[in-house]
Amino acid sequence: MGLLTFFMSLSILAQQSVELKVAVDTTTVRIGEQLNYTLQIKVDSTAKVMFPDQPIFAPFELLEESPIDTLRTLAHYLYTKKYALIQFDSGNYFLPQQQVLVNGFSKITDLIEIRVDPVMVDTTQQKLFDIKPLNMVKKNYDALISRVLWVLFAGLVILGILYTYLFQKRKKELRVLELPPFERAIEELKALENETLSEQEEFKRYYSRLTDVVRRYLEEEAKIDALESTSEELLTKLELRKDSGLLDLDRVTLKSLRIVLQNADLVKFAKSMPEIHTASEDRKSVELVVKETREALPEPTEEELREKAAYQEFLVKKRRKEKWIWGISGVGILAILTLVVCMLVYGYYPVRDTLFRYPTKILTSKEWFKSQYGTPPLAIETPDILERISSSDQPIKQFRLGTFDSPFYIDLLFDFPKPKPNTLEESQSDPKQADLEKGQELVNSIISSFESEGAVNIFMKNDAIILPSGAPVAKVYGTLDYPKREQEEFIRSNFSAYLFTFEQGTIIVTLMYEKQDRYGEAIEQRIFNSLELIKEL
Repeated sequence: MGLLTFFMSLSILAQQSVELKVAVDTTTVRIGEQLNYTLQIKVDSTAKVMFPDQPIFAPFELLEESPIDTLRTLAHYLYTKKYALIQFDSGNYFLPQQQVLVNGFSKITDLIEIRVDPVMVDTTQQKLFDIKPLNMVKKNYDALISRVLWVLFAGLVILGILYTYLFQKRKKELRVLELPPFERAIEELKALENETLSEQEEFKRYYSRLTDVVRRYLEEEAKIDALESTSEELLTKLELRKDSGLLDLDRVTLKSLRIVLQNADLVKFAKSMPEIHTASEDRKSVELVVKETREALPEPTEEELREKAAYQEFLVKKRRKEKWIWGISGVGILAILTLVVCMLVYGYYPVRDTLFRYPTKILTSKEWFKSQYGTPPLAIETPDILERISSSDQPIKQFRLGTFDSPFYIDLLFDFPKPKPNTLEESQSDPKQADLEKGQELVNSIISSFESEGAVNIFMKNDAIILPSGAPVAKVYGTLDYPKREQEEFIRSNFSAYLFTFEQGTIIVTLMYEKQDRYGEAIEQRIFNSLELIKEL
């Protein structure tokens, strides 16, 4: 009973020293407007405070919560935590109570009423607009192509690393295989000398390679079926060779070989783990067997020497052929890797179009020429020098690059007819009306020139624009269908005509290219930026 009273008194004392406050920056917000909620608690320096891990503010949504801000004042601590809330429905709401634990005891905040007002819209003052027409959106494969290229790049890098590893490994294997049997056996035994042995699988691999070395050498040099024989069968065959005088091996050597084969069988089939020095001694025993076998073998005949020479020649040719295969494969992988890197850096279409000689891509890559034509002089930058079409003595001067069938067509026309004396009727006519008639006449002439070349379905718009040089110019632009010679069907094309009008005449710059051309707009923009009417002194 005394303990219960003691703990109750502590609880009352702890709660008396705690001050919990909540506040909001406003009690009235509009739909979608942020509301800032502040939770503040003051406790003594020894108190342990725990804010709610996942506070619930329904029907409000929690946008953001700040870290706990701690301020010390004399013997107390002031903890502050802020929350950003939002609500998308109008009405009156209560912010729910929040629970804070102080030394394991719960403290509850007060309810706060919040009013959410709707956003008022004055529909009487709002202008109504027609529904916008549908715009055809081109399929964008750039993201997909980029993703595929990155995957291909990663795959090629992995393939390149694998290729390098396998090539070096194969190169080493070929070098060893091309050695004579004795040198190859000694080389492989030296490689085993550097092996680290700690686990049973490592011992198993070690003894498998060790016995393979001696078996292969005996089969190649002593002509014994060693690879397909058991340990006992191999030892029996060696004993028979020794008894018949075909292979004069020492009894001690044969005994050492028997011990090696027995240890190998125990490791491979009984999962035995010998001592490391035992494995080392077995390797030395195999090396001794190989050396004594070589000394015990009779001198090779001339026919055997020829066979060996022919075999060595065969190996050399085989190695040379494999080098060519590996080299061509390496060059191919490097070329593909380079291509993928270029596509990732410069983009898929620019690289592809450069390789396959896309006509307008060639125009963007070549050297351009900036020249002046006609009178008054018009400066224009083009992929090539414009060709004069009409003679100089005619009032119409025309310069052209390509034809309507070309990937990009440029036409520059100077029409400055000789002045005629004004009649009384013309002098009394309205200047504005005269300008309109002249403009319509120019538009009709442009349409007529297109129709004369076989164009149909001509859709045209016009606008007044300013050149980068500051000179005003009229622009007539649109689309048309044109029957290109190499294609049976009509091709939808873009065209633009820039008109410089004077009292004496007109300068018309006409451009045309296929609507689906990836570089047509860039070429047109470059030509447009270069247009400059030169003021003569």
